[in-house]
Parts: sequence; structure tokens; C-alpha cells
Amino acid sequence: MPDLAIIGGTGLTSLKGLEIVRREVMYTPYGEPSGPLTHGILNGKQVVFLARHGYGHNIPPHLINYRANLWALKEAGVSRVVAVAAVGGIATALPPGGLAIPDQLIDYTWGRASTFFDQDLTHVTHVDFSWPYDAGLRELLIRACRKSGIEACEHGVYGVTQGPRLETVAEIDRMERDGCAMVGMTAMPEAALARELDMAYATFAVAANWAAGRAGLDVIQMEEIERTLREGMERVRTVLTTLVALL
Repeated sequence: MPDLAIIGGTGLTSLKGLEIVRREVMYTPYGEPSGPLTHGILNGKQVVFLARHGYGHNIPPHLINYRANLWALKEAGVSRVVAVAAVGGIATALPPGGLAIPDQLIDYTWGRASTFFDQDLTHVTHVDFSWPYDAGLRELLIRACRKSGIEACEHGVYGVTQGPRLETVAEIDRMERDGCAMVGMTAMPEAALARELDMAYATFAVAANWAAGRAGLDVIQMEEIERTLREGMERVRTVLTTLVALL
């Protein structure tokens, strides 16, 4: 039974080096996941891969069925989830192409189905979310980066926005004042749902671009984002292969 799932974000709709064993269509009480679960062997270990935005990258961040995705992974026996995410760099230490393993997040999203504990309850359930990312899984990612000789920011606050539009300069200014080092659109409610299901969860982020207004840029070029992601995701794949060996 697989222990680890890798959720691929923008730029990672498939996992190079994964020997595919089977694809599993899952049905959940919360509807359909973003696509079938891809079971395979990576570096000699069983893993499950799921493309968060669909394998055709056609599901925008605010319409992802996060509850179905996490529920399906849990039903498949997964206990640890590495979530790959494309972000915009706010901190100077996270330029385009840079990698990061955040240790905190701030949720700026709204209107998303964000909990499993909202229907047919016998009691109110709260989960501790002081530290949204699993310390042990983060440490494995850090070790995998170091062993691969690939530099990554080992801390940082991930600010989660609603999308699908990118942010205004004023919004990024506010997020910087709030302490955010990066901005993305998918860490919430994904991280909280994993916590509710008692699954270890960590984000591996790739800076696709400078966030709005950073580094003197007036306009964010989509073509530049795509090029940067192609290069950054190759390093991500290398680290993930090393990570699997450390499990």
C-alpha cells in the first residue's frame, strides 16, 4: 500500500521517472477528485500521483474539489502528502526559479469548502493548526534538497489567495507587511483538510515569477512564467526522487 502521495500543481501534471502501475478512478462523498489516482513506482517505492488542476490543467484553483482529492488519497492508504505548488516570490530570497519549503501560511481565500466537519455532526470538532505543515515531512524535504545539491529556502510564510487572477501590487504590499514570503492559490484548504484527516502534509514550492510590483516589474509575463516553471520543475522532480529514497 502506498504511503506517500505527490500532488502536482501548475507545471507538474505528470511525474517523470514514475513507473505507472495503474490508474484508479475514485468516488467520494464529496464528489469527484481532479482526476484518477496514478499509482506507480518511483525510485523503488510505491507512490500515488494526482494532478491538482486535472491532467489537462483545466481546473482553476478556486474550483478544485480539495475535499474529494484529500479524501480519495486517504482512502487509497496514503498517510503523507507532498504538495507541489507554483508561487510568486515576495521575499528577495525567492527569485523566479527558486524553491521553498514553507513552514507557515496565511489564508486569504473565501468561499471554498474548507472542512470535513460541517454536516451531520454529533459534536463540534476543532483541529490544532498552529503549525500547518508537518515537521517530519518538511525535514525529509530539506534533507532531500541538501542531498540532491539543490538549494531551497527552508522556511517562509505562504500567503494563499483566491485566484484565478493574479494579485495587485497593493495586495502584495499588504501580504509583505503580513510577513508572507510567497503567494499562491492552492495551499488552503488543502493543508487544513489533510490535517483533519490526520495526514502529514508539506508544500514544495517553486517561484514561477516575482509577485506583482516586486523587482521593479510593471507587468507579469505569462510566457516567462511557463519557461521558469519548466526549469524549476526539473529540480523538483530530482528532489522528489531523492525524497522517496529517504522514506
